[in-house]
Amino acid sequence: MNVAETAAPVIGRPADQNGLPDSPGTPEIDRFREYRRMWSTFRRSYSAMLGLTIIVIFLILAAIGPWIVPFPEDALGSINLDRKLLPPSAIHWFGTDEVGMDIYTRVVVGARTTLWIGLTITGIAMLIGVPLGLIAGISDSWVREAIMRVTDVFLSVPGLILAVAIVGALGPGIMNAMIALSLVWWPGYVRLVQSKALSIRNETYVEAARSIGASELRIVFVHVLPNCMSPIVVKASMDMGMAILGAASLGFLGLGAQPPYPEWGAMISIGKNYLPDWWWYSLFPGLAIYLTVLGFNLVGDGLRDMLDPRQRS
Repeated sequence: MNVAETAAPVIGRPADQNGLPDSPGTPEIDRFREYRRMWSTFRRSYSAMLGLTIIVIFLILAAIGPWIVPFPEDALGSINLDRKLLPPSAIHWFGTDEVGMDIYTRVVVGARTTLWIGLTITGIAMLIGVPLGLIAGISDSWVREAIMRVTDVFLSVPGLILAVAIVGALGPGIMNAMIALSLVWWPGYVRLVQSKALSIRNETYVEAARSIGASELRIVFVHVLPNCMSPIVVKASMDMGMAILGAASLGFLGLGAQPPYPEWGAMISIGKNYLPDWWWYSLFPGLAIYLTVLGFNLVGDGLRDMLDPRQRS
């Protein structure tokens, strides 16, 4: 019998996926192992990897798009009536629009605008909703009731209808559209964080920290908020896609980005007037919106599985 056959794992220490005893180590090593398990869970999901690939492609297009497009002047509204409404070809991959602008150029350059819109809306909604949710989850005073009743008022009205009303009051434009969507997006984070904080604040480790004199501020930032981050990250990743779709909806209604700004929703709004003969005008911006929203939703599903300890066990 050789040495390999006689060797046995250490009793009481489970072996990891490489067959080595999963012995306790430094916090840095344990954290690295946890990150490795999380990435392994995410990588096993084909849909999550597909979504990540889509997002990475659009991020690359947003970063270098203005320098790789064949007609960069068309992104700024160049008029070339001699090549208007041309079908897709080797020169114009996605065809041209009613004033001769290259649609491929405008779709690629519009990726930067679209991702910026989604990031801004989601970021502002988190900055408003997460602190309010923490306050509502920790506090037992009238402040909690005030926050939740205001949140209920916003949730009682469909988000897109409220955003249309806000943009109608502020005036059409991409900045006003982002402000309007941000103002209707934060209640979801308040509800999520408040419910999570309510379940955490009575946990044993929180009570132990409070019994040794930890302040409420320390409890919030050391114990409550870190344990709320997993659902916040998952919701934010999915909200990126929905925020992009919401901004495109306002652009389609003529309340978002105004021509000749290269925004996908506004392009579809104009292109619908040329259906079905000049189908490419609306098809390619719509396909870009579909793929972007799909990518963020798939990544959100993957993050949910990755951050759920029951899925990693």
